[in-house]
Amino acid sequence: MAETQTTGAATTQPAVEGLRRGAWTATALAFAFMLLNFADKASLGFAGSSIMRDLGITPAEFGVVQSSFFWLFAAGALVVGALSTRVPVRFLLPALMAVWVLTMVPLLFPVGFGLLLVSRVVLGFAEGPAYALATHVVHSWFPPEERALPAGVISAGSSVGPLIAAPVLTVVIATWDWHAAFLVLIVAGLVWLVAWFLLSRPSPEEPTAPRDDAAAGAAPRARTDWRLLVRQLRTPTIIGVALLAFVGYWTTTLRVSWLPLYLEQGLGYDAVTAGRLVTAPYAVAAVAAVAAGYASNRMIAAGVSRRWARGGLSVGFVVLGGISMFLFTVIPQGAVQMVLVSCAFSLNSAAYGVALTIVADLVRPGHRGAVLGCLVAFYSMAGVLAPLVLGFSIGDGTAAAAGYGQGFVISAMVIVLGGLLSLLLINPERDIARLSGDGEAVPA
Repeated sequence: MAETQTTGAATTQPAVEGLRRGAWTATALAFAFMLLNFADKASLGFAGSSIMRDLGITPAEFGVVQSSFFWLFAAGALVVGALSTRVPVRFLLPALMAVWVLTMVPLLFPVGFGLLLVSRVVLGFAEGPAYALATHVVHSWFPPEERALPAGVISAGSSVGPLIAAPVLTVVIATWDWHAAFLVLIVAGLVWLVAWFLLSRPSPEEPTAPRDDAAAGAAPRARTDWRLLVRQLRTPTIIGVALLAFVGYWTTTLRVSWLPLYLEQGLGYDAVTAGRLVTAPYAVAAVAAVAAGYASNRMIAAGVSRRWARGGLSVGFVVLGGISMFLFTVIPQGAVQMVLVSCAFSLNSAAYGVALTIVADLVRPGHRGAVLGCLVAFYSMAGVLAPLVLGFSIGDGTAAAAGYGQGFVISAMVIVLGGLLSLLLINPERDIARLSGDGEAVPA
């Protein structure tokens, strides 16, 4: 018996270690995927002044260009999210990256307003499902009590991308032009594709040989139960997470599309200084996202309910960010203002990974991609509205500082009120019990 146990332990340990390596390799690749996703998003903001000058467009028109990225964002999230119920996510991610690369190729050459607009619309469609699919990847590799940390790492990728891109692309744009910045992004995307095909593996949730399994008498892959999926989407907790993600994404969109221009036009910094300053919120966001995931896992391990370890923690970050946004509009320019700017545009990032982990607590694996896609489709509407609110608040640019202040105050109100309302809705334990009581199987 002792010999058998020893042999079993010897064979089990390498398998466990292999799973851990596979899980963190998948997390690293998904992190890099999100890094490039947000570097793409932020690129237009870094090149904003040059693009407006070259194309002869106003801040309001540039706001339309930034908003256009999100016109089909929701459609992409819904279509690819639904597709993930049939196609393994490890095939969908490289397909999206290939489309990203192709949409940026026209921007290597002189373009007009129309072609720029079309390029951003198509890129937005392809980037719509990115966060949902990257989150789905890490959820499929980790057990429920460990998911918040890797999800926080994925969320950090959305901050590290612009953190790296800001100084690099600013120097590229200053040395050559804004077209060269997109060449850098294209090359980085191609490198990621090579790495994905070399390193990615099927997750433990992914059936690798469904026909053989069926022949051996294994249970076939569960069909998508669309009625259950709709019921899960209608639970108060999922609605609360969607609302929290909406107001959080409002901040993310402003950070990507308008923060570099605000530092230049609203606060008067030169382009190079603004390129350096804009990295501060991204650096804070990257650290906060990982720290929030770690803290949430520790709270769960200590017996804190999911409502507070997932929901309350996420809401707290978002609301503090909204308060910081209001405060930086009413204090004088200086170091304190920049601290508040950094908090306003970073704390929301700490909420994403933790909040979306709630979805994996309520939703079975086969539905997860579709539900996350629906959430992305909803919260991406903030990406349509937020750039327009700022763009039209600034108007024709004759009083840029006042216009930015007005736009950020409106945004702060939306963020704080939406965050507080979401806290009233999020209660995973209640909704898990409700779904289980109705005879539905839930992951938790």
